[in-house]
Amino acid sequence: MISIRGATTIENDHNEELLSATKVLLEDIIQSNNLDLNRIIAIFFTCTKDLTSAYPAKAARDLGITQASLMCMQEMYVEDSLAKCIRVCIFYNDEDMKDKIKNVYLNNALCLRPDLLK
Repeated sequence: MISIRGATTIENDHNEELLSATKVLLEDIIQSNNLDLNRIIAIFFTCTKDLTSAYPAKAARDLGITQASLMCMQEMYVEDSLAKCIRVCIFYNDEDMKDKIKNVYLNNALCLRPDLLK
């Protein structure tokens, strides 16, 4: 099993915006890593405390990820940390990919992993 990470941010805590941004993030991770949806074991989602309009897991279900376990949690609050941030950790069944994983950080979440910027 491997894990793939990603994060994104939104401007406003609106149901449609949160779900749309989560969908874009998941689609980017799936495409960048050429994932088979049936091999996704679980996805953990976290949101900062300022995001309360929707469960990001709904975006995964809307994409057809129906056999994986999905968990939504609140991100630990750290003073002056990135606001309106959605993070994901995908647990995937494919050991051969461990050296080829492409983590995805979008929007203001790019600052979380400057080492991944090209």
